[in-house]
Amino acid sequence: MNDLSVRELPIFPLPDVVLFPQEVLPLHIFESRYRIMLRTVLESDSRFGIVRLDPKTKKISDVGCCAEIIKSHTSEDGRSNIITLGQQRFRILEVIREAPYLTAMVSWIEDEEVQNIDKLNELADLVLNALRDVVSLTSKLTNSETMLPDDLPDLPRELSFWIGAHLGGPVAAEQQYLLEMRNTRERLNREYEMLDRTRKQLAARTVIKDTFANADQANN
Repeated sequence: MNDLSVRELPIFPLPDVVLFPQEVLPLHIFESRYRIMLRTVLESDSRFGIVRLDPKTKKISDVGCCAEIIKSHTSEDGRSNIITLGQQRFRILEVIREAPYLTAMVSWIEDEEVQNIDKLNELADLVLNALRDVVSLTSKLTNSETMLPDDLPDLPRELSFWIGAHLGGPVAAEQQYLLEMRNTRERLNREYEMLDRTRKQLAARTVIKDTFANADQANN
């Protein structure tokens, strides 16, 4: 789909939740208005939009991600558990109605065309190495077996989405910023800066931990 594609889409605002393309998001549907939305969506193309709701301002973001229902189960009391998969990103153009649930006209958005794929691949490799270092150092500090999945995305854009989706901590605002970016290189650059900063902090903590460990061994 291209930027000129426009459609009406049910919108599901979620506090500090940012969905990225190709990411799985399980949801529990219990409010009556979203039960109605779910029934409507399942009768059409099983797609609706997820947008971040800022808990402080109570405002929703202009950019979200389309979610496709890939599995659903509704219990006797009307509550449902669904599993969704992130599809393409969209920008809200106009809110059509707010009841019984939010519905908006949206336009699909994509990243800008890549000018130099070789340079982009080199950047993606740098980001991936920084990510591996962060995971390795975290494992060493926490004495845990932390590993990256074997099926990490190969393509730079998809890798940038995966990293954005798996940032640790309360980082919804940063995730939203990454989701809205339309330049893969800029997104990867920003992620590299974050990962490299984290890598340096973890490396420093590892040195301190090793120093104390060696001192304890020397005293015993």
